Amino acid sequence: MAQTKLTAAEIKDLRARLTEERGHLESQLTSIVEGSFAATQSDMAGDVGLDDESADAGTATFEREKDLSIENNVRDLLRKIDGALRRMDAKSYGLCERCGKPIEKARIKALPYAELCIKDAQAAQSRR
Repeated sequence: MAQTKLTAAEIKDLRARLTEERGHLESQLTSIVEGSFAATQSDMAGDVGLDDESADAGTATFEREKDLSIENNVRDLLRKIDGALRRMDAKSYGLCERCGKPIEKARIKALPYAELCIKDAQAAQSRR
């Protein structure tokens, strides 16, 4: 795979993509948090009938766990995007944080928040 540095135009385009994605994720996070809060308030108010209590409690628990998982994924992506934007500002964007070599262009264009080159990402994944 080619390991050439990104051009200023490519970095500008990637910054725009990251900024746009960050906005979408922030909106999604707001919706999740507000929905989760409303569901919690409803549960606390006891809006469940006695006959439906067990099934509804199980469903509510499942939904809360699903929302929490999605929220954690969104927060993780926001953290990665913020890191990529900081690396752009520091002029270290597109360089592998482990080996310091340029991250493959195909990888960085597919995952603009990538922190590692393919080789180091695979090595990190195999250690898990």
